[in-house]
Amino acid sequence: MSGCVFCGIVAGEVPAFRVADEADGVAFLDTRPVFKGHVLVVPRTHLVTLADLPAYALPGYFRLVRRLAVAVEAGLGSGGTFVAMNNKVSQSVPHLHTHVVPRTKGDGLRGFFWPRTRYADDAEAEDFAGRIAAALV
Repeated sequence: MSGCVFCGIVAGEVPAFRVADEADGVAFLDTRPVFKGHVLVVPRTHLVTLADLPAYALPGYFRLVRRLAVAVEAGLGSGGTFVAMNNKVSQSVPHLHTHVVPRTKGDGLRGFFWPRTRYADDAEAEDFAGRIAAALV
C-alpha cells in the first residue's frame, strides 16, 4: 500500500535491519525498541488488524512469530520474550505487526508501559539482527 512504511520495508524500498524474509512474512528490528533486539513481524501483504489476516495465513504467520520468539531468546541469550500485538488502538503503523521483545528477569518492564531505547549506531543494530537471524531455525 502506498505510504505504508512496513509495505516499503517488505518491498525493499525502505531500509530495515531484516532478521527474516520469508513467504509468510518479514521480520526486522524495531527502530525504537523496548529493549535491543526487539523484532517486528509483519505479513507480506498490507493488512491492518489481526481480523484482516485470512484464516489460511494464520498457521504460517504465527509459525514465523514463534520461530522469531525462539531465535530472539537463543540469539541474544535473553531469559524469554514478550510477544504482543495492537489492533487499531496504540498501533503506531496501521499494518498488522507482532512485537517480539527480548526479556530478562528484573529488566524493569511493567504492565503496558513500554519505554523505548535506541541502538548506538547501525553497526550495533546489524549485530543484533545478525545474532537473531543466525539463531532462526
